[in-house]
Amino acid sequence: MHLQTLQTALNGFGLLLRGGFHPGPGEDLTLEDAPAGRPSTLVLIGNAGRRFWPAFSKQRRTEADPLDAWTRRVLNQVADGFGARPLFPFDGPPYLPFQQWALRAEAVSPSPIGPLIHPTYGLWHAYRGALLFETMIDLPALQPQASPCEKCPDKPCLSSCPAEALKAGAYDVPACLDHLESRHGESCLSGGCLARSACPVGREYAYEEAQARFHMEHFRAAQRTEQQD
Repeated sequence: MHLQTLQTALNGFGLLLRGGFHPGPGEDLTLEDAPAGRPSTLVLIGNAGRRFWPAFSKQRRTEADPLDAWTRRVLNQVADGFGARPLFPFDGPPYLPFQQWALRAEAVSPSPIGPLIHPTYGLWHAYRGALLFETMIDLPALQPQASPCEKCPDKPCLSSCPAEALKAGAYDVPACLDHLESRHGESCLSGGCLARSACPVGREYAYEEAQARFHMEHFRAAQRTEQQD
């Protein structure tokens, strides 16, 4: 299978191939029935910028968690067509180590505020799932790149949060939620996280208002539910 064939299948959903890797000897990931060392390839699937939002908006349904449900339907369909096993970051606990996989698959690096930063997309990207193939697929060699944060002396992401929820590498989730639910939190809800928006990398990929609001409201609801459980 050629990766371009897979990318063509993903185009209609506004999704992107986000790199991949070959698990090492004895690392069978989640192939529970596979013998250790069996050849396999894991390919990450995600989105960047505004590309996926029109497809999701058109295809979404009224359900409890529309983005995760849409992602599951889409990647199950693609996986069936390519003989792969779909994996999702929202299945758990325990949750699969998508952030660790991403570091092995493409030139991303941790940002000062936590999410992985991409040298082109900045912080405006996400990993929606992965496809696990029980075969060896040719992958382009990973080209290491220095983190763009290393050349950003001011790091405005650390000083732009109106709730001061990002300090010394820690994220004060309750402070963030309290701000979002206050009368001062509308700018964060409508435009997305202001700390994220302050990053100078990839600003041309910043989410449109409807997309940013969707993600912020989903984040708020999920965190409040987690606190109540």
